[in-house]
This record gives sequence, structure tokens and C-alpha cells, in this order.
Amino acid sequence: MKRVQHGAAYGMLRTVRVSTLMPSVFKAAEIFTMRGHQLMNHCKTWLVFLQFDGTMTAEPARALCTHHHHCVSKMFQPSYILPKGMRQEGITCKSQRLMMENGLIRPAGTGIFHLLPLAQRALDKLIRVIESEMSRVGSQKMAMPSLTSSALWKTSGRWDMMGSELFKLRDRHKTELCLGPTHEEAVTDIIAAEGLLSHKRLPIRLYQITAKFRDEPRPRFGLLRGREFIMKDLYTFDSSEATALDTYDTVCDAYTRLFKRLQVDFVKVVGDTGSIGGSLSHEYHLLAETGEDELFQCDKCGLGANAETTVGGTRPSCPEKLDEVGCPMRLRRGIEVGHAFLLGSKYSKLFKACYADAADRKQLIEMGCYGLGVTRILAASIEVLSSEDEIRWPQIIAPYQVYIIPPKRKSKDEAAIPLAETLCNDITSCISRLQDELLLDDRDQLTIGRRVTDAKKLGYPYLIVVGKRALEAEPLYELHDTQRGTIECVSKIDLFKTLESRSVV
Repeated sequence: MKRVQHGAAYGMLRTVRVSTLMPSVFKAAEIFTMRGHQLMNHCKTWLVFLQFDGTMTAEPARALCTHHHHCVSKMFQPSYILPKGMRQEGITCKSQRLMMENGLIRPAGTGIFHLLPLAQRALDKLIRVIESEMSRVGSQKMAMPSLTSSALWKTSGRWDMMGSELFKLRDRHKTELCLGPTHEEAVTDIIAAEGLLSHKRLPIRLYQITAKFRDEPRPRFGLLRGREFIMKDLYTFDSSEATALDTYDTVCDAYTRLFKRLQVDFVKVVGDTGSIGGSLSHEYHLLAETGEDELFQCDKCGLGANAETTVGGTRPSCPEKLDEVGCPMRLRRGIEVGHAFLLGSKYSKLFKACYADAADRKQLIEMGCYGLGVTRILAASIEVLSSEDEIRWPQIIAPYQVYIIPPKRKSKDEAAIPLAETLCNDITSCISRLQDELLLDDRDQLTIGRRVTDAKKLGYPYLIVVGKRALEAEPLYELHDTQRGTIECVSKIDLFKTLESRSVV
């Protein structure tokens, strides 16, 4: 141990890790002479023994990264170098390339992907946002098995209607099963099994967030069109067409709030009911030139429709008029991320899902179903927000909100390395909602510039560089706001104010 004494004789000591000291104690640490600074330059972090009479001693401590923080060196983030031919031919959209190159996903087969830790963390956040909106409209979460009996699908007629898109299999007893792409049949069967429900039990709103399967003829675009995907599917049960329509509007409003919270450019258009059926359908799309769907939309009234719903792909008319001339529809492209269907009694009639009304008469339940492609929203958000080289997330689902970068080891600014861990501790102590949102780049064998580049590629909202200016009498920190594209040097107090005011988690 090396010792620097100041003031009275050496006596009873209190041990304090420098990383936990507040600025006032750093002022006290100025009693270190050149000998003290030499000590700081020879160890990543150090312990201070602070005596009540003013004596201070110091000794080297453990490595910078402790178990209290998420550290980049511990992240499982394997890079995936794309062969040139694959980059040009096999990878046809920006989000797939960025997610593979930055260690977010890894191919597991045609149209199948592993979600690696950073992508899973973002997905978990997205799911929490979706769950909050589902809870707000009175929905209850459940889980239905992926394996579904063929009997249910044959009852609805979709066993043959779905054709080769439905993954079909037989068990050892030759029983036919399928891997469900949706669960209208299964959930209606659950409700029907309850017998004749009282009208007082309606409405019922049940949802799940589970893996779904579709045997796509041409899987492509990474998570945008795969054979296995995560989907939120909500099923609603009402007593009348009027209340079912109210539920429809309520859920559509929840979807609108969701996409506004994600801060992505989206449109709601009239959609095709397809094999699911029903009398009314709307789709939610994120606008992107790489989108597979053609959409007609009026900029004035907002009316829009998928080209699939128009006769021969012709533009629908708009009810609004501009100078007594029909408002022209603009053709746009979108990535479908959500769909709402007003099903009526199609499935309840087939499965005999009924309720007793106030006069004790038997009535068919009115249904709706509402889907969100959860993994598709994740990838589509990256597709529409990112540049060619840098990922940008909806801030609310970024894997980590704050990324802290200390100086390079053995650089002239090495003395600031312990301050980075101090900053981590202080942020988590003062801003409770960021306690699990900090990532410390402890790869201090790399330059600050290299680590800033890596962090920007991953799209973390806030980068904080703890450099030479953090060693000044009035420490300053370099704050990069990747969402706004700004860089500023701020005091610790202003840094905390900024993080407090802009954090969205």
C-alpha cells in the first residue's frame, strides 16, 4: 500500500471506493501530490482510506467493471461478417443487415433467426409497452399452445383454406396437428366450453404474446417476413354488434397510442379481411420504401386503403373535396405491423359460443381479433429510423438508455477512468428509472473514438464520454444525444437534469 498523509497522525480509517465518492470528496482528494497522481496512473481504479482527522491513504483496487453495472466486455454480441455475395443478394433490406452485423440476430435456418441478448432486451421492452396498452383497455393475458388440433381448423374450414402456409404435422398416434399462425379457433373453443355465458360477463378480452408459425413461400427481409415470429393476438367477445364496434374502436385507439409512443411514422388504412374473415378490417403500416404493401392515402382527410382492397388496384375516392375537385390519393409503401378484424359471429356460430341476454334468450357472441407483429415492429422500426450504417431505435425500446465511455488505459487521461464508475453509481442513485439502463464500456484497451463509433452503430440514445475535461476543477462530461444528433459538454448537474428530463423508460 502507498500512503499519502495530510494533517494529523494516522489513526482509525474508513474505507471508501473512489467510484462511490461524491464531488465534495473529490475536492478533498486534491491533497494528493504528484506522488498521488502517479499512483492513479498505475491502476484502473483505487481505494481511498479517509480518516476523520484528514489523513488519506490509497491502494489499487479491482478492475473497473464490477457486478453492479452492465459492462460491454461481458455482453454476448457476436459479429456476423456477411460475405459480399450474401450482402448483395441474400440481404435485401437494411434492418436485416444492420441487425446481423451488429450482433442482434443470427440466422438459424431459412426464415428462422436467433434473437441475441441485445435484441431480446429491446423486444422485452416492446412487449412491456404493448402489455401496458392492453391492460389499459381491460385485456387479460393468457397463453395458448402453439400445437393445435386439426379438428378445430377443419371446423372453421381453414385447414384447407390456408393451404401450404399452414405448418401441418402428425404425432406418433397419427393425429393431425398444426403450428398455429393465429388462434381464432382455439380461443373460441375455450369460450364455448364455458357453456351459456351470462351477458353480465361480457365483454371478455383475452390476449397472448407468443411464437407463431407460417410456412412462407419466400422468407425474406430478416424478421420482417420469417417462418417463425412473435405476435400479440387479442380476441374480444361482446354481446352485440354495437358493443363489438365500440371495442373495435377502443383497441384501434390503443394501437394508435402504441405507435405514437414508439414515435414512428405510421398510417391506418382499410384492409382486406382475407382468410380470417369478418365485416371490417384495418391495417397499421410503418411507412418505408422497402415496404411490400402499396397504400393509397389522402393527405387531407387521412383516408387510406391497401391497394389489395381496391378493384384492380384503382385509387379509392376521397369524401373530402378541394375546391370542389376530388382529393387525389397518394401512393405510398408500407410495412404491415398490425391488423384489426371485426369478426361478427363467424367463429362463435361455428363453435357455438353463446350467451344469455337480459331476457334470458340465447344469443351468439360477437367477436373481434387484433394482431400486432411484435418482432416485425422491432425490425420495421429499425428499418424506418436507421441510417445505412447506424441503428436507431424508438427510444423507449433501446436496449440501454445510457452508454458511458471512460478513457483508454495508459492514455494521458487515464486518471479519469475511476470517474466513469462513479458516474454510473451516481446516475443510478439519483435517477431510479435508469438503474438497469446503463452500459459501461469497460474495453479500456480501445480508444474513446472507437468506442463512440461502436455505440453509435448500436443506437444507444445517450453516450457519455468521461474524458480529460472530467479532471478539471469543474468537471465536464461530453454528452452525445444520438436521437437529436447533438454533442455538448455539460456539468454533472446539467447532465443529470438532461437525463432526467429526456429519459422515456
